Amino acid sequence: MPSSTLLIKNMVCPRCIEAVKDSLIDLNIGFSGIELGKVTLTQEVSDVLKSRLSTALEGKGFEILESKTSAMISQTKSLIIEQIHHSDESLSENFSSFLAEKLDHEYTSLSRLFSQVEGITIEKYITRQKIERVKEFLFYDQLSLSEIAFKLGYSSVAYLSSQFKKETGMTPSEFKKNHSGERKSLDQV
Repeated sequence: MPSSTLLIKNMVCPRCIEAVKDSLIDLNIGFSGIELGKVTLTQEVSDVLKSRLSTALEGKGFEILESKTSAMISQTKSLIIEQIHHSDESLSENFSSFLAEKLDHEYTSLSRLFSQVEGITIEKYITRQKIERVKEFLFYDQLSLSEIAFKLGYSSVAYLSSQFKKETGMTPSEFKKNHSGERKSLDQV
């Protein structure tokens, strides 16, 4: 039985996977796997059914990606979000090698494409995702700053603090004391 893959924009968490799964089930579309940004269907779907799925997903804040460029950007973002927000294992390599290997593309071309489409570099996007993760850790107050720095692959607490201040305008301590509830949804970072 032939299978088909759909790439879906804005899938950033396990609840997103459940929301997409619900839409597939509601429309009686067979699938064999769902992961962040990607659905593997058990067979090709008609244009009419794909249009209905697209409408259902848009109602939940998702979008089926049609162009290869959009798909590549979405996959890049999904891999970064998965690694920073949902993986308990630290990368044993740098993000450029990780992304190049996972996406089977040369990093320089990925980076150039990402910058052209998103208006920021991949490195800046990674930093923003890490800062949102730091905010989450600070909000739940279960790890020390040095544990957070280690968990997110920072070389030191000082480096983490300087990046945090550059992105938010305050130190992690100031944020924790004054703004612990101010976080962004991952698809808006």
